[in-house]
Parts: sequence; C-alpha cells; structure tokens
Amino acid sequence: TSRMSSAWHSSGPLIVLMVLAVSAWAEDVKEKDCDVIGDETSESQTEKALLKKLEPLSQIRFNTTVELGTTENYTYHFRVCREVDSSLHDLAGLVQIDRKTGKTTVIGRINETQVFNGSDWIMLIYKGGDSYGRHCSGEKRRAVIMISCKRGLTASSFSIISEEREKEQECFYLFEMDSSVACPAEESHLSVGSILLVSLIAVYIIGGFLYQRLVVGAKGMEQFPHFAFWQDLGNLMADGCDFVCRSKPRNAPAAYRGVGDDQLGEESEERDDHLLPM
Repeated sequence: TSRMSSAWHSSGPLIVLMVLAVSAWAEDVKEKDCDVIGDETSESQTEKALLKKLEPLSQIRFNTTVELGTTENYTYHFRVCREVDSSLHDLAGLVQIDRKTGKTTVIGRINETQVFNGSDWIMLIYKGGDSYGRHCSGEKRRAVIMISCKRGLTASSFSIISEEREKEQECFYLFEMDSSVACPAEESHLSVGSILLVSLIAVYIIGGFLYQRLVVGAKGMEQFPHFAFWQDLGNLMADGCDFVCRSKPRNAPAAYRGVGDDQLGEESEERDDHLLPM
C-alpha cells in the first residue's frame, strides 16, 4: 500500500497535467463559431435559428479580389461563422489583405455577430474589426454581408459592393453573395388531407388489383377492384349527364332525318312499279 501511495504521489501530478494539456489542445482544435452580440440570455430564438440555417456554409472559404486604379489592390477572405485562420486565434471572420504590402486587416470578428433576415435574404454582420486610422473617427471596422436567395446553389458570387468610409460614424464594408440557405421553405401545394386521400386511393387500387389477380384469379379488366360497381356507376353518371345536359326534349323529332331503311324500301317499291307488265 505504501508503494502504491508513493507511486501515486510521484506520477499523479504528471497525469493531471497531461489531462489538462489534452483538454486544452482539444479546445484549440475545435473551431470557434459565431457569437451574437450580448450575453446568452439576450440571444433570440430567431438569431439562433438563422445561425443554424447558415451552418452548411461554414466549411466553405470565400475569396474576392478588387483593384481600384494603381493605389488599392486587395483580396478579401471570408468564412461564415468560422475564423479565416484558426491558428491565429484572432476570431477574424473577414479579413482584407493588401496585395502590394501583404498587410492583413481584420474587417470583422465572429465574436461580435449580428444576424437578421427578410423573406428571401439573410444579413450577416461582423463587428469589432481593426480600427480605422483617419477615417470614421477611428472606430472599429464592420463587415456587412448580404446573402440573397438563389435556389439550387449552395453558395457563389461572393463579392464586395462598396466601402462606406466617408462618414463620421457607422462606416462599413458591404459584401454580397448568393445561396439557397437564404431561400424560404417551399410550401407543398397539397394539404395533409389530400396526401392522405391519394395514399388511400393508391392502396385501394394496388391492393385490390393484387387480391383480384392472385386470390380470385381474375383476368383483364376484372382485375380492377369492384369492377362491376364502378362500371355501373359510370353508366349511371353518363345517363344523368345525358338527362341534365340535353338541350331538347327527349321526344322532340330530329331536325335532320337520315336515309333510313323505310325510305329505301318505299323508294325501291316505286321504282319497281314500271317494270310490271300492263
């Protein structure tokens, strides 16, 4: 017992340190995701649902390049609710890289996220970017990404629209992209009752057909379930339609008389009269 106790005292702290190290490593490996501005209690169910809706885009990296004359040449890197470079641990969700100098500027961070939507679009906002210098009173940069509905397309057409930096406050970078995740759910044109009715009819026809063929041994049209009943019903419906839709009385003489057997018979008798001997 004393040996076990001494072994534990010597190796116990080492095991604890290894467990803590593994836990810290696992925490680092797991990518950070969007954190809506405010504490967890203030997050609305709508915001949580929208972030969940954007989850299919989180594994895609988006890039776009813009060149303005000879002075500005930038590449923008963007990820939906993920860090652009998780190894930096800077929570940057959208960054700007100067292609001439290689300088990286954080436009917005995923730990200061806002999200809202309309009927066919979702607006994702990253705040907390690097501070402006001379522009916008030195406030922090902000990225606004407009995601528009386009069915059948996971994501495409990421591009920068403009940078609003001539104001004193509330400056922003505006981006846009297309994705099916922003589309509203397609409504079914059939109600639950209609789907149930169609299903019952299909079961009746298929089940009745199999019973008539395999059990009764019916052939041809008689394989249709209750064939005689439906045949009589169709005849009755035809008679009813004929009775209701006929525009003339049933006993009214026809306006046109075709050549009948009685007419042919009378005419043939008249023609044969002159052949008789006088």
